[in-house]
Amino acid sequence: MLSVAGLYSMTGCADRNYKREADEQAYGIIDQKWNEDFGAKANYKVSDVAPSPNDIQIAKDVAIPDVLTLPQAVALATAHNREYQSRREELFIRALDLRLTRHEFETQFFGGFSGGYNADRNDEAVGAEANIGFRRLLAGGTRISTEIAGAWVEILTGNLRSGLASILSTTITQPLLRGSERKIVVENLTQAERDTLYQVRSFNRFRKTFVVSVIAQYYKVLQRREEAKNARTNYITLAWVSERVEKLANAGWVPLLELDEARQKKLQASNIYSQAQKKYQQALDEFKITLSLPTAKELQLDEKEFEALRAAGMSEPDFSQEQVTEAALVTRLDLANGADAVIDAQRKVFVATDSLRADASLIGTVGAISARRGNRQTLGWFREEYGVGLELDLPLDRVPEQNVYRKSLIMLNQRQREYEQASDVVTLEVRQAHRDLSEAAERYKVLSEALELAQQRFNRTFLLLQYGKASSRRVLQAQGDLFDAQNDAAQALVDYTLATLNFYRDTGVLRVRPDGMWEL
Repeated sequence: MLSVAGLYSMTGCADRNYKREADEQAYGIIDQKWNEDFGAKANYKVSDVAPSPNDIQIAKDVAIPDVLTLPQAVALATAHNREYQSRREELFIRALDLRLTRHEFETQFFGGFSGGYNADRNDEAVGAEANIGFRRLLAGGTRISTEIAGAWVEILTGNLRSGLASILSTTITQPLLRGSERKIVVENLTQAERDTLYQVRSFNRFRKTFVVSVIAQYYKVLQRREEAKNARTNYITLAWVSERVEKLANAGWVPLLELDEARQKKLQASNIYSQAQKKYQQALDEFKITLSLPTAKELQLDEKEFEALRAAGMSEPDFSQEQVTEAALVTRLDLANGADAVIDAQRKVFVATDSLRADASLIGTVGAISARRGNRQTLGWFREEYGVGLELDLPLDRVPEQNVYRKSLIMLNQRQREYEQASDVVTLEVRQAHRDLSEAAERYKVLSEALELAQQRFNRTFLLLQYGKASSRRVLQAQGDLFDAQNDAAQALVDYTLATLNFYRDTGVLRVRPDGMWEL
């Protein structure tokens, strides 16, 4: 008796690893479609697949450092960000879809077995039947199907004791008119191939925008921390001024009105500090979600990264708008997808035009039947069969096909307009990024100088107050201006840094390294 384990082994399920086969096939396709110009081929595999040697490998359950540097944050986000994971899976699924479409043009084997027992008043019979064969679609539209079948039956009562029959059949179908051209037959495969390429481009475009967004969020958190530090310094300074004014007021050197004003400024500074702390903690918690970390996780970003920005100074790219626009129209991956979509729409018009023709197919069949009846000494018989046929479907009713054809023309116009608009949008983005960078550089320069002047002014008035030669109002005003200048300079520094990143991102020249960071 055949066991379940034996049947499982016979059907080929015991040793075959379907997941591993699917993974190898899908990533083999992705590797074929990946162009070196897209960026480093790393960090693109789904989470349950063995990573590539260059992939970032950071386990979520390992201890995260209390002070997280910018490269560490980008690597952590690349490895575990939920949106990044979804984009990887979309790329993988698209490759699987292409694998299935390619399979339509491969030799597809089939086989099976059936058996049973039948009985009536006169006879009892035990029968079994097995078949095996293959089918294949050729690029020219030819469909080939071959099957070998064998049947065995034993009559338990009656004159006929046993029988064995075998059948070999082959059918070949060749379209002659509609659907006979190679471009028509392989259209679904062509589109699937191109869709996978588009997905590879889209994934690499996403990687560029992703690294910029992570870096931007990192610096925004540091900016909030800087604002909180400035607010704390502001409060400490105003508290000291308030104490100083109180002593002067008690000595009768300044009116009580100045003391009330100093106390009011101190209370306002305390509230500003509290609000700044709350905004910093909120920004930090939101960044933890980007890193796929628990919001309760204790974490601090590296302040040295902010100081490094200050030390780096300003290095504005020396490119004209015309130069960067021309570069973007060539290098932007999303724009390349839009251009290719127009070509896809042109092919769809060709396919729809072909569907309006008559449908004619030439069908050829070849068969062989052999049989044996009686005992083993009885001779059997053998018969061959051949057949050729023609099927013709005249184009008397082509209303559905006519609608598809007309829609394909409309779709072509739409794709052309979409590409034109995409080109205009890219041009606008690049020009705006160029203007933003120029404006951010100028503002950073101006506000940096304003910060120096505000610091000098406060130092002078603060010194005069200590010697009783300046009113408290002048000191309070100078401190308020210094506090605003500090926050404005910090924001200008971050805005300039992000404008630079956005400029390189929008022009398409930014590249993503295997460690998740960017380069030119």
